[in-house]
Amino acid sequence: MNLEQADIKSLQQWMCDGELTSVELCQFYLERIETYDRQGPVLNSVIELNPDGLDQAEQFDLERSKNGFRGPLHGIPILIKDNIDPADRMATSAGSLALEHSYAKKDAFLVRKLRDAGAVLLGKTNLSEWSNFRSNRSISGWSSRGGQTRNPYDPLRNPCGSSSGSAVAVAAGFCAAAIGTETDGSILGPASRNGVVGLKPNVGRISRQGLIPISHSQDTPGPLTRKVADAVLLLEVLKGKDPQDPATALAPGKSENPEFHIHSDRLEGIRIGVARNLYHGDSRMEQLLDDAVRALIDLGAVVKDSLYLDNTMLLKMPELEVLLHEFKLGINAYLGNLEDHPEHLSPPKSLKELITFNQAHQEQVMPFFVQELFEKAERRGDLSSEIYLESLKECRRLSRQQGIDAFMQKHGLDAFIAPTSGPAWLTDSVNGDPVSIETSFTPSAVAGYPGISVPLGFISGLPVGLSFYGSAWSERMLLRCAHAFENATKAQIAPEIS
Repeated sequence: MNLEQADIKSLQQWMCDGELTSVELCQFYLERIETYDRQGPVLNSVIELNPDGLDQAEQFDLERSKNGFRGPLHGIPILIKDNIDPADRMATSAGSLALEHSYAKKDAFLVRKLRDAGAVLLGKTNLSEWSNFRSNRSISGWSSRGGQTRNPYDPLRNPCGSSSGSAVAVAAGFCAAAIGTETDGSILGPASRNGVVGLKPNVGRISRQGLIPISHSQDTPGPLTRKVADAVLLLEVLKGKDPQDPATALAPGKSENPEFHIHSDRLEGIRIGVARNLYHGDSRMEQLLDDAVRALIDLGAVVKDSLYLDNTMLLKMPELEVLLHEFKLGINAYLGNLEDHPEHLSPPKSLKELITFNQAHQEQVMPFFVQELFEKAERRGDLSSEIYLESLKECRRLSRQQGIDAFMQKHGLDAFIAPTSGPAWLTDSVNGDPVSIETSFTPSAVAGYPGISVPLGFISGLPVGLSFYGSAWSERMLLRCAHAFENATKAQIAPEIS
């Protein structure tokens, strides 16, 4: 059994056959985390282990022996990003020392879904502090509580953010799957640069209740996995309507099981566009994209190449205004509901108090970059301000009506593709992340539409991904395309960690 790279279906089959227990699987992952995450290359992807994880696994093993199989996640160890609330002995900090002793009063909606499905919460993953929304010069994968997460293909390279720990943990075989979150590229980017699958569902497909927020217009949790089929499985478990997240009420009412079609290895008649302007300038990437186009044609897809998606460069400024306004509202609401810890300093209860905390602890919290985005957000007004309303309107017009919707309608598409991002850059604590990072995910992120990144190939030994994008609520189509492409290309190669 190759436990470190096995998919969920295989792990579950071995447990059902009595060849493996959940306790044994958890112990295997814990040993790998100690050997490679804490020692060896010190990948530093796991910020905290669940002290009750093995007890949970033992209970699920006992339940299986007495009552049988609960479902496909029964006894499966999952890691969750450290901006997601579990009501247990693990903190939820967004990687910040300001919240290192902050413990949730109740499970996030998605955590409750995982527990109900029988998943073992093995621990929490490191992230870019505050999901990369503290500074324009932030270092992806770095947090003041968790330190620097490293890329498993080359520890000198960056894992990308903000769901860096979740992607690295999956790639390195520290868990069966992990949960990340995305506002703009925080699932798709790390998936691409760490050689795994990342699904960013449509905003509202999975509830955001219990997540430390940036933007209610763009935030969404989603799975990072080794196979597309595992992303499908987790989407089925996690999705659902939640009165505490109004966006979930907009999801299509009819229950759809994406597994219905994804197991087809053909894409006969599926119309796929190639948005060449979303990534350009690297001949190595262009060659990989050309190979992907040929693979899709061989699968039976009708490919329309060399298409141009409008307005991509016009989104930056209105998107930032929306994020600044919505972050102030959302973070004040989240912090305002935190409980004091009896043995430690009370957590900040507002963005203003958080800024003050960081200033008072700047040697630990701000050794590399400051908090100008926090300060800009604090100066913004409420959601009735004219600049917010105009910016939100502009974002929706540019990304939806005159963006993705118009693009797909004009060319008669079911989905479109682009390279997710380039290969990982060298981590730079002096300059932060490169300013000119080529990515394709912003239009979909601003629209709130789904996307999925799957392994495409390698550039100088570093993985890169291909993303499938679509219109609103089109996860089913994107998963079908990604599954067929994955099976045809088999582009994923696990990192050699030593």
